[in-house]
Amino acid sequence: MKEIKLKLILMYFLEFAVWGAYLTSLGSFLAQNGQAEHIGWFYAVQGVVSIFMPALIGIIADRWVPAQRMLSVCHLLAGAFMLCAGWYASTAATLEFTPLFSLYTLSIAFFMPTIGLSNSVGYSVLTSHGLDTVKHFPPIRIFGTIGFIISMLFVNFTGFQNTYGQLFTSGVLSIVLAAYALTMPNCPVNKTNEKVSVSDALGLKAFSLFKNRRMATFFVFSMFLGVALQITNGFANPFIQSFGDIPEFHGNWGVENANALISLSQISETLCILLIPFFLKRFGIKVVMLMAMLAWVFRFGLFGLGDPGSGVWMFILSMIVYGIAFDFFNVSGSLYVDKQTTPDIRSSAQGLFMVMTNGVGATIGTLCAQQVINHFVNSQPAGLARIEGWSTSWLIFAAYALVVAVLFFLIFHDKPAKNSTGDIRKAEIESNASDNPEGMI
Repeated sequence: MKEIKLKLILMYFLEFAVWGAYLTSLGSFLAQNGQAEHIGWFYAVQGVVSIFMPALIGIIADRWVPAQRMLSVCHLLAGAFMLCAGWYASTAATLEFTPLFSLYTLSIAFFMPTIGLSNSVGYSVLTSHGLDTVKHFPPIRIFGTIGFIISMLFVNFTGFQNTYGQLFTSGVLSIVLAAYALTMPNCPVNKTNEKVSVSDALGLKAFSLFKNRRMATFFVFSMFLGVALQITNGFANPFIQSFGDIPEFHGNWGVENANALISLSQISETLCILLIPFFLKRFGIKVVMLMAMLAWVFRFGLFGLGDPGSGVWMFILSMIVYGIAFDFFNVSGSLYVDKQTTPDIRSSAQGLFMVMTNGVGATIGTLCAQQVINHFVNSQPAGLARIEGWSTSWLIFAAYALVVAVLFFLIFHDKPAKNSTGDIRKAEIESNASDNPEGMI
């Protein structure tokens, strides 16, 4: 049993180390190479490909190719394209948007499905060994965040946060994980000799979750909250570094090591993820999601009010609340979806959750955020005027998160009404906070 957990730990460590190599620092690399106005597109494309790629790959993993093998194939392709992007950036005299964006998009198209696939592998392995996912998954998943942090710090202290070196780092890690994934326990596919409908063959059965009002509401609000997911990843680093244009902050440690400062967010994740089993079982998914939404309000608001000097405590507090903002939404949401689905659509359902959050939600969020920042920040000359524009932008994002939290509180109900209709089974009337691990739709 210990060996199985260790294998999953290393898988998650590598999975998120791949992402951590560039996710929070790519914006600064682009800004310093004449691509500041295109930062939003590089983060939005993660959402665009997440609209269809995780679901498509999830279908294949559910019906034809074991999840651990699909994980390997996807990382092999993602790593190869990311290495090509790094090679282009290292050889181009002037960085052009189209070739870099094209190679990056191809890499991301195969990376984004691996988040859901790694969850499918994790849940499948834990379940096959008789372990409760709510209890045993978070302590394993925490090592994914640790991998993300170490990768961020490596990129920061090597100076790669402002260079193409971050792309090479990510590509190499992805290739390593492609090989390692083949050593994971087999995840059975849903093979059957029975005649299946076209919708089942295409994996559309996961969309039957929308027939239940409670689940439909959950997915819609997951999309609304997904709007916030990539905003700080794309813009926090260039925001903090922009203080360097003001003499008061020139040479400031936080300005020079923005990625290291931002890594406090992921350190907070490692602590908050361990709280998930208690909060889910004690308070249920509604309270946990509300806590995440309010944490996003503070995450953005504190950025808008702080600075890397006397106001650095606000930045630090913003990093601390990020653990609740991300984990209580992303990880708890994934666990909740897993508890509401049967094994035959596990990968498809995780892909659907990715579509709503990192797909539709994140795409809308990053493109809208880019427009707000172009208007309030990039239109201003470097210096105090630009910092004031950043402050306004962050406060606008905080107001959005507050509106979503209020609406979620009023509309979402953790338990369905007695006479509710849909495909949900009576055995699953109880909330995901229930101790019953067998409750499914």
